[in-house]
Amino acid sequence: MSLQQLPLRIRDKYRFTERHHASAILSTDFPQEWQDLIDALDRFVLRRDDILKPGGGRSPISANFDNLLLSKGWEERSFEAHLVVDNQPRTTVTHKVDNFKNRIGVEVEWNNKSPFFDRDLNNFRLLHETGLLSVGVIFTRQTELQTLFDQLGKGAAYGASTTHWEKLLPKVDAGGAGGCPLLLIGLGLNTYEENLPQ
Repeated sequence: MSLQQLPLRIRDKYRFTERHHASAILSTDFPQEWQDLIDALDRFVLRRDDILKPGGGRSPISANFDNLLLSKGWEERSFEAHLVVDNQPRTTVTHKVDNFKNRIGVEVEWNNKSPFFDRDLNNFRLLHETGLLSVGVIFTRQTELQTLFDQLGKGAAYGASTTHWEKLLPKVDAGGAGGCPLLLIGLGLNTYEENLPQ
């Protein structure tokens, strides 16, 4: 299945790219999780008042998307892997995945430092290699939103070194996730709703 078979309203709203046939795996082997993701993308809106909220803690933008998946039975999840090397047990605890359901992981990176992408991709690689993850999804902002942030007086809060589309792709192309199938989703101006703070 090609990304071109996504509903047109979803393709118009976001930017997509994939590695290792991620959308085919999702749509064929994990149709419920695929539909959950499509429904969340359909319902998600980037609101002006959420952009204007002061920083500190988890962004309401990330939380809004997480909550759309949480309502469908997704959960934050970490794993503990046990490995024996020369009869010596070793335990590796993975970093938490923001949203996990039935071997599909979704990370939401709105405005973290760009090394968070390295962490996410490495985590996806490890989980895929150990057979715990079939597809990793990263949901992040497109770089085009910087103009909007500048207009709203929040441009300084969204620096060039934070998580956004143009920081993600080179890390993916450098093999950061190994052979893990990836679906990358960029939210941009087509997700924005001009509204007034309440």
